[in-house]
Amino acid sequence: MDPSPGATPYSAPAGCPMHQKQTSLYGPEFAADPHRVYDAFRAHGPAAPIELAPGVDATLIVQHEAALRVLQNPALFARDSRRWAALREGAVPMDSPVLPMMAYRPNCLFTDGAEHLRLRKAVTESLARLNSSRLSRDVERIADYLIDQFIERGTADLLNEYAKLLPLLLFNQLFGCPGDIGDRLTRSMSAIFDGEDVLRANAELTECLMELVALKRRQPGEDITSWLIQHPAGLRDEELKDQLVMLMGAGVEPERNLIANALLLMLAGDQPGAPERRGSGMLVEDALDDVLWNNPPIANYATHYPVRDVELDGVTLKAETPVLISFAAANTDPSLTDARQTLSKGAHLAWGAGPHVCPAKSPATLIALTAIEKILNTVPDLSLAVPASGIGWRPGPFHRAMIALPVRFTPTAARRTSAGAQPPAQTSAQLPDPYRNAAPQPGAAPRHAAEPAKKPKGWWSSFLDVFRV
Repeated sequence: MDPSPGATPYSAPAGCPMHQKQTSLYGPEFAADPHRVYDAFRAHGPAAPIELAPGVDATLIVQHEAALRVLQNPALFARDSRRWAALREGAVPMDSPVLPMMAYRPNCLFTDGAEHLRLRKAVTESLARLNSSRLSRDVERIADYLIDQFIERGTADLLNEYAKLLPLLLFNQLFGCPGDIGDRLTRSMSAIFDGEDVLRANAELTECLMELVALKRRQPGEDITSWLIQHPAGLRDEELKDQLVMLMGAGVEPERNLIANALLLMLAGDQPGAPERRGSGMLVEDALDDVLWNNPPIANYATHYPVRDVELDGVTLKAETPVLISFAAANTDPSLTDARQTLSKGAHLAWGAGPHVCPAKSPATLIALTAIEKILNTVPDLSLAVPASGIGWRPGPFHRAMIALPVRFTPTAARRTSAGAQPPAQTSAQLPDPYRNAAPQPGAAPRHAAEPAKKPKGWWSSFLDVFRV
């Protein structure tokens, strides 16, 4: 049943302070203190009305038990966003920044039943072919390259110059991308996550991935793209492209936030404004588990659509309206006190639950662990360049992501293996000054006015100039 015109997808109980209006999850106020909002929601029931973006209404599940009931009941809660009534009826702006994360694609994130099983089998069995030793080496090689870009400066932004770029470049490696395709893939995915001209970025993403699929059909290699093509599921080109979009989307934003949030926890130590769980002396594994519990990199997602009106502990979830799971709120549900005292790995929902549970938990953990150990071992005197309380958080409904993670350390010589390699062209993944003020090269001759400008290299082709893979 479609909701009546003007109705919200949530029927709030009388007297609830949320009854009059929905709460925005995309503004700076929510980003600054999301747990205050979650606490207010939980005090009045398992779910609350929210606005994900201007004109995009939804319901947020904030209690752990209720979250499990939705995640583990695909018969009542579908993932296919073609059921989204407001989008179908034109009530959602087509240039909304949340659509790349919510609009239907024929991948295993947005499908149900037998189609979901077919696509998920192709993905999980392709991921199972990853070699953990090779994956660790790939992460270390990319980490070395990125560290070389700032190690001589003595300052860096570990969010934008390390944690963000590392998974972007790693997926180029895992997908088997040549230089030009990888540069465009890095640029378009970065723009989508940053909400920059998402329609253009989505078009560029589609174009470069379709080129990659065509290339790998002709020239297969030892990479995820080729393995998906070779899988007995017989994926069509469009399906192949969208499994790659899903893998990169599910890996890049969560991975960068997992790495950065764990680094913040470990570097903050006993500073005023640091998290209550002190980071001094923490093992990397413990820091990662703490983040997954208390600061999950994807805070609110796993969009479901009730197939009919569903009563959930006195709350009516209207048919064909978006219902999101707040992993962050569910993990901090007071009913989980006993489990949280031991940080039981089996109780938190950061990896999801049910038929759509994350299929890449092991490689994702290995990537974050390797990336953090590499930066801490290579730059042992890392320290925050600002107080922990001064770290800003990027607004957005889905993620828990810092704006920047500025650090300082003792400058040391870079360890580049290719003296002729050129630095990458500036992208949205880089910050403006003061973090990207590179000193001019001494003795550099000015280019002749008549010399044609060379096409600037992106991050991936610049990396390939150093490490021919």
